[in-house]
This record gives sequence, structure tokens and C-alpha cells, in this order.
Amino acid sequence: MIRKFISRVFGHKSPGSAGEPAIIGVARHGIRREAISSGSRRTVETLQQQGYKAYVVGGAVRDLLAGMTPKDYDVATNATPEQVRQCFRRSRIIGRRFQIVHVSMGAETIEVTTFRGHHGDAAGNKAQTDEQGRLLRDNVFGSERDDAARRDFTVNALYFDPTSETIVDYHHGLADLKQKTLRMIGDPKTRYREDPVRMLRAVRLAAKLGLTIDPDASRPIREMSELIENVPPSRLFDEMLKLLTSGYAVKCVQQLRAEGLHRGLLPLLDVILEEEIGKRFVTLALESTDRRVREGKPISPGFLFATLLWSEVLSKWEAIKAGGERPTPALFLAMDEVLEVQAEKLAITRRVAGDIKDIWALQPRFEQRSGKRPYGVLEQPRFKAAYDFLLLRAESGEVDAELGQWWSDFMNRDGDARAAMLLPPKPDEAKKRRRRKRKPAAGATE
Repeated sequence: MIRKFISRVFGHKSPGSAGEPAIIGVARHGIRREAISSGSRRTVETLQQQGYKAYVVGGAVRDLLAGMTPKDYDVATNATPEQVRQCFRRSRIIGRRFQIVHVSMGAETIEVTTFRGHHGDAAGNKAQTDEQGRLLRDNVFGSERDDAARRDFTVNALYFDPTSETIVDYHHGLADLKQKTLRMIGDPKTRYREDPVRMLRAVRLAAKLGLTIDPDASRPIREMSELIENVPPSRLFDEMLKLLTSGYAVKCVQQLRAEGLHRGLLPLLDVILEEEIGKRFVTLALESTDRRVREGKPISPGFLFATLLWSEVLSKWEAIKAGGERPTPALFLAMDEVLEVQAEKLAITRRVAGDIKDIWALQPRFEQRSGKRPYGVLEQPRFKAAYDFLLLRAESGEVDAELGQWWSDFMNRDGDARAAMLLPPKPDEAKKRRRRKRKPAAGATE
């Protein structure tokens, strides 16, 4: 009853047998054409001028309605990828599972997709899936209505036409957004089998938008969570990165646990949130990341994953040292082992993995505060990230707060003031330098 009332308020037509969408005017939805990026507006206008249908779709429309600034803009059209490419000089077709076109508009890259159709074609051929039902290849084009039915959640099935400033709504997405409900289009179990990543997306959107996942969409998640294991690690890494850099990472992790999705997905979350220090360390890291995202500051995926995996590294490091290995080699062995295990779930890129290792490798060097060693640490390329990591360790109680303060002071001083801070070497750190015997010069006699 409430949903029907909100639907009437926001201009929804009751779908008849033909499934007609609601056409919502600007007076009711409030999005003006100036609210979207100039690149997406020009892309839509160009396609429409060439005789095609085109809309700004998905997350951008959803975020604007929710009062948020979209990170990027997607356009949907009835033009095929080849036709889209012919409309724009600076464009290229990408993708295997479903071809899309990247259109360059100044500094913007607009993702243009052709309306998707149902999995089967007119001849009765089905889309290619694996044994669990996950779509492997799905280059099926269709109508605007088909495209709306193929989208995952109702709040993502909203089509904004900047020319007329109207929203086309096939599945009461605007009403659901006003009701703070995340509702799946179609049968949730079938949709999760088609793409298990939708379970993670449900968590991210619910946390970001403050929505409650509809019980019909939430109930199957716990029993179907094992399907995540069938997703390629590279896709999981991309989705987890979106989740953790959404600006709502703390809420996302809490929601992951509430839905039973954390177990097995990130081995670190299986134990880290059960330990007080580890939980505090990760929470501080995620809060810091959320704060930087909301302030528009840059964030480092390497730093983020370094914090999430650190508890596991510490555990392995101690175990290897207990086996008789020296501290530094033990740390590198622990680092490699943790990243190798994690790679089975998430395909962390080589560049990000390199950043992670650099941050970890500097941590024991912060303990060395005598001689020339601290100066060498300051010159390391990843010093700032490693220093921020150290401060999180100190704030969580893993290391003495005095260590973090010492480095803060040392970093901000110079000359004699910095030299005066150096500590005398510890007895067990003192090493005798071996003098190399200089070879006599050629022709020299004793």
C-alpha cells in the first residue's frame, strides 16, 4: 500500500498488460540537464541527433536522485557498438562478455552500452553459462524494455533523458529509492546465479545509500554465498576495491558480515574482526579511507589492502621467526605467503602488490632510530604511506605511541635538531665493520 502511494506521488503509472513505464517529469524528480556532466550530455545529444535513442542510466541517475555526486556517467542506447563508434571519432569498442564503447569527451570517458536483450535469441539459443548458471558470454542486444528488465536492482533501472529532462522508470525504482529499499529485478536466486558479484553489489549499494535490502533479495545471499568462489579473482578484486573505496567502507564491511559474505571471500576478515587489536586497526584504516574519499582526497589501494592484510602478515611473521628464521627474511617470506594465499581469491595487481610490500617492508625499519638508518628511511619512495601505516599501528595499540611521535618529530626537523634526536645504538645492534684489505697498487713494493 505504501509503495503504491509513493508511486502515485512520484508519477508512476500502474503497469498494465503492456508493461508501460512511468515517465517522470523534472518537477517531480528534480534533476536538471545541467546536473549531469557535459561529456555525458554531449554523448546523449550526439546519438539522438543521429536518430538513436539514448539516456544517462544506472548509478549516475540513482546517485543524483539520492543527492550524491556521481563518480562517472554511463549511457545506454539502441545503437549497436559499431554504430556508436561511427558517431564519435574518439571512441573504441572494448569487452568480451558484453561489448561496450568508451567515448572520450575531453577529460571524460563515457561508457556507452547497447540496450541488452534476454539471454535467449529468437532461435531458442541460450546464453553461454557455466554449471552454476553464471553468464560467461552475453552479447545479446534488445529493446529499451528488455534492457530495464536485465538490470540488477530497481534503483539502477532509471533512464534520464537530458533533452526532455524526464526519467523513464520501468520498475518503480524511484519509489523504492524513496522508501529506502533495495529491490532485485526478477528472481533473486536466478540473478545471483547469473552473476554472484551482485551479492557484493547489494551490500555496497545498501551501505552507500542507506537502503535496506529487500528480504526476498537478502534471504538467498547467505545460502548462495559460496557462488562467489566461482567468480574470476580479477573481477572480485575490482568489486572489492569499489566496495572499500566507496566512502562507506566501514558500513560495507559490517554489512558483509551481516549477510555472511565475509567468510572465505577475504581470509583476513575471517579472523581479523575477532581480535580486538586487529579489529581496531582495520576499523581505523577504513574510517581514514572513508574520510579521505568524502573530502575528495586521493586514496591508495595499496595502502588499503596493506592494512587489511597486516594482521595475517604479523601472524605468519611470528610463526616463521619461531622456526628459527632471522627477522628480515622471515618478514619477506610472510609477505609472499600472505599475498599468494590472497591471490586465490582476489587478483591483486602487480603494481598494488608492490606498493603493499614496500609499506610492510619499512615497518621494522622504523624501529631503527640510530646512526644513518633513519635518514635512509626518509628517502624511501613509499615513506609517507609507510609512516601513515605506522601511525595507525600506534593508534590501535599494536606499537608504542612514542614510536609514532618520534618519527613525526624527526620528519619535521632538520639539521642539528634532527641529529640530536638519534638514539644510541643498542648493544645487540652494534656490528663490527669488516675492513676490506686494500690491494696494493700495481708495481708497488713493500
